[in-house]
Amino acid sequence: MFSRKLFQTKSLLLLLLVLISVAELGCGRSAANKKPEPAAAPVVVEVSTAPAIQRNLPRFLEASGSLAPDEQTDVAPSISGKVVAVGVDLGSFVKRGQMIVRLDPVDSRLRVEQVQAQLAQSQAAVRQAEAKIGIKPGQNFDPTRVPEVSAARVALELTEKQLQRADKLVASGDVSRSSYDQVRAERDNAREQYEVALSQARQNFAAVQVARTNVANIQAQVAMAQRNLSYALVYSPINGYVSDRPVALGEYVSPTTKVATVVSINPLRARIDIPEQAIGNVRVGDSVSVTVSAFTDRAFAGRVARISPNVTATSRTLTVEAEINNGDGVLKPGQFATVKILQPQSTPAVLVPARSVHTEAGASRVFVIKNGHAEQRLVQLGQAEGDLVEIKNGIAAGELVATSNFELLNDGIAVRQ
Repeated sequence: MFSRKLFQTKSLLLLLLVLISVAELGCGRSAANKKPEPAAAPVVVEVSTAPAIQRNLPRFLEASGSLAPDEQTDVAPSISGKVVAVGVDLGSFVKRGQMIVRLDPVDSRLRVEQVQAQLAQSQAAVRQAEAKIGIKPGQNFDPTRVPEVSAARVALELTEKQLQRADKLVASGDVSRSSYDQVRAERDNAREQYEVALSQARQNFAAVQVARTNVANIQAQVAMAQRNLSYALVYSPINGYVSDRPVALGEYVSPTTKVATVVSINPLRARIDIPEQAIGNVRVGDSVSVTVSAFTDRAFAGRVARISPNVTATSRTLTVEAEINNGDGVLKPGQFATVKILQPQSTPAVLVPARSVHTEAGASRVFVIKNGHAEQRLVQLGQAEGDLVEIKNGIAAGELVATSNFELLNDGIAVRQ
């Protein structure tokens, strides 16, 4: 039994060896009959090219800053009161003198009526006091025109004449001494009456002056009350746009409450700091070009309007403020801007199409096409000029640069224009 199983096992092993040998022989023949594949053809990339050109470029001083409104004002009422009307909203354009809010005018109107009544009483008192001493409104004081003073003066002059006549008669003996003394006493009494009338007239005129002063004071109160009544309407002090309106209908506001913020956005101001060594290259009136990230294809014109008189000690920079034309209102205060100040001199520069430059991870590369191959070069970019960009180093004028198929190009790869 055991011998039979051993024989069967050996037979199976022999059959397996035969099959393996036949398979190896077939593979060998297939490999011998297979023809070698031809070598792969070299890769050639088709590209379009453009020559690097040399051109004189205007030069700029470049700095960054934020745009600010030409004018900005927080509007607050001059009096306290409840808001009964609102004339603007966020983003509204307002002209100077246009109503922003209106306050309840009832209290102010009552105050006007009150002081006007007081004024009428004071003016009546003045007329009465003036009539008492016989002067007209606004007339200067002359005590001799007061009836009591005028009558006392006439009486005094009469007794003076009588006394002079008595002096002559008493000397000749025609009048007794007692009669003379009586005339003299009448003269003294007339003089005293005149002084009393004159003093009373002056006191009465003093009362007129007090009454006139009261009228002037109350007239000032009337003017103030009328002014406060006009303050019930809160106006915009400038032309501009409403950037904030924190109050609503029915709120009670005071002179410390901001009811709106109005900004003037044409022109806008751009404040930048330039290095100390460039101070001599900036003057008031120099042309300025401004770009913002919201409008990358557009530059906004302006001019240098103001230059700080001193250099900042810590940063050694000079503050320059430019006015930017914003007639269409597309620029907004607060936007970050790149400001270029045009310099008087131009210098030669090498320019290539902007589409030929590939920038990645802060490094700019250009492929130069030479002898049918692409050469990758690291370059330093300068200022842009339309659809061209300045290359500060790495490329010479006249060299051809690739303007297409960057993703297929490598250093040394064959190209066909």
